[in-house]
Amino acid sequence: MELLWGVQDRPRRGPKPRLTVARITAAAIAIADAEGLDVLTMRKVGEALGVTAMSLYNYVPGKGELLDLMLDAVYAELTPGGAAPDGADGGWRARLERIARDNWALYLRHPWLLRVAASRPVLGPHTIAKYDHELRAVDGLGLTDIEMDLLVQLVNDYVHGSVRGAVEDAQALGSTGITDQEWWAAHGPLLERVFDAERFPVAGRVGAAAGEEYQAAHDPARAFEFGLRVLLDGVAATLPGTGAAPGPKAGPAS
Repeated sequence: MELLWGVQDRPRRGPKPRLTVARITAAAIAIADAEGLDVLTMRKVGEALGVTAMSLYNYVPGKGELLDLMLDAVYAELTPGGAAPDGADGGWRARLERIARDNWALYLRHPWLLRVAASRPVLGPHTIAKYDHELRAVDGLGLTDIEMDLLVQLVNDYVHGSVRGAVEDAQALGSTGITDQEWWAAHGPLLERVFDAERFPVAGRVGAAAGEEYQAAHDPARAFEFGLRVLLDGVAATLPGTGAAPGPKAGPAS
């Protein structure tokens, strides 16, 4: 927490520190963006900065704390200057759409975010700014505070789940060098020989239509847009004043 908020004690005497927590964090983010979390070590960060791994421990206690710093740092990309979500003039729907797309883009820039556990949120300044930024998109709609929290969580959870396919597609292309079209060309002839259209009639019909449309097994970006529209249609139908039948009260998950 002290590192996240920049309130740790600093020595008043002695030589000026060679590094800063911000520089170390930025170097770690660059490594994770380029190579993934599996290769991220204190030693590798030290090499990128031209220092030993041991010297980094004078600034950051360990990799766990470094991950927290990285997560909080990239969240700053979502709340420039603490501004309200773009599209505010378009109402709550435009605001939530912008939040969803901004988070989608953040995951694509930093795919390692999918590997960072968020069950216990990092209580840093940018994480809290992100939370406030997103809550303000649904403030004033007649929702309770708990419903506002749940709605923001719903949108973020949707993005987290839907973006995985896009990240995996990019990683597959990078690791294999084979495009989706090349993959289909290699596997399609065998599938045509073994596929039983009478046994799987619906899968055969829909799969053929989808393959022709996407020229791939799936289209994560298109699925994201379709799902986001359906999600927000559901939100619109349940907001206060819409006349929709209220659902069950929110409670602990069973």
